Amino acid sequence: MIFAWLILYNGAYMKTNAGNLKKGDFITHNAEVWQVVKSEFYSPGKGSAVMRTKIKNIVSGKNIDFTFKSQETIETLEVNSIEMQYLYKDGQFVYFMNNQDYQQYQLPLGLVGKMANYMKEGNAYYVYVHDEHPLNVRPSNSEKLLVTETEDAAKGDTVSGAKKSAIVETGATIMVPLFVKKGEVIAINPETGEYVERVKS
Repeated sequence: MIFAWLILYNGAYMKTNAGNLKKGDFITHNAEVWQVVKSEFYSPGKGSAVMRTKIKNIVSGKNIDFTFKSQETIETLEVNSIEMQYLYKDGQFVYFMNNQDYQQYQLPLGLVGKMANYMKEGNAYYVYVHDEHPLNVRPSNSEKLLVTETEDAAKGDTVSGAKKSAIVETGATIMVPLFVKKGEVIAINPETGEYVERVKS
């Protein structure tokens, strides 16, 4: 079973208080491994402080909201962030290669999520690895992609904040400002798929 080792593996864990959890951490929860997608410390006027989190299961890619007591002991995984070349994706997995030893790794497409729509083949990305097993890919700050198709804005159309659809070189469709033209390079937030800016050549 894929990632079964993560449920059975008993080494290389560290313990911490839930109050220390931050986005990107990998934890064990209900005998499975999850990645912290969002964390928010909350201290009510009365009662114990808690850490509100959104966590993603690294096998299924399922997201759940879970609240930990801030002083609750949590097991976290010790991970390395290794630069790898993105090779390609298919209907199930995203594939990477470590250029140091040419070892190839795969991650479930559902785990990587919408970010896979904006990853460019051949580019370098950092992959979180624990005990030689990939956990997830670290989101880049932005992806710079060529606009391959979009309609020209109508002359005199200067509506503030107006958007139109555009297709980028990875095949993804995003909404962009009216002034963006075919052949231009734009920056995209890979976690949200939102347009960031036009990249000057």
